[in-house]
Amino acid sequence: QVHVEESGGGLVQAGGSLRLSCAVTGMSTTDYGVGWFRQASGKQREFVSTITWSSDTPVYANSVKDRFTISKDLVKKMVYLQMSSLKSEDTAVYYCAAARPYYAGSTIPSSYAYWGQGTQVTVSS
Repeated sequence: QVHVEESGGGLVQAGGSLRLSCAVTGMSTTDYGVGWFRQASGKQREFVSTITWSSDTPVYANSVKDRFTISKDLVKKMVYLQMSSLKSEDTAVYYCAAARPYYAGSTIPSSYAYWGQGTQVTVSS
């Protein structure tokens, strides 16, 4: 059984930083992909970042490039999203998701079969 769980959301002032964590368990291969998506009120879910478990090449949405950093801890089997220089536009529910190997690296939500429940990030001005 694949289980995805994200945490670390909260309230932060504009310009501040926050780190989200994602634990993914139950995958039978290290070739799967892990992605971060977000959904603001009244908007569709959008891609934020993704990384494959067996590679060192991350992908970022243009809106967060140079501000967010995705990383992994192979010992703890965790994926992190370090968010810096936060803006009010970053306010959203952030979701972590896992994709099967064929879809690893995709920026499309439908490519990800397993999703966490989301964690709220609110950036105040």
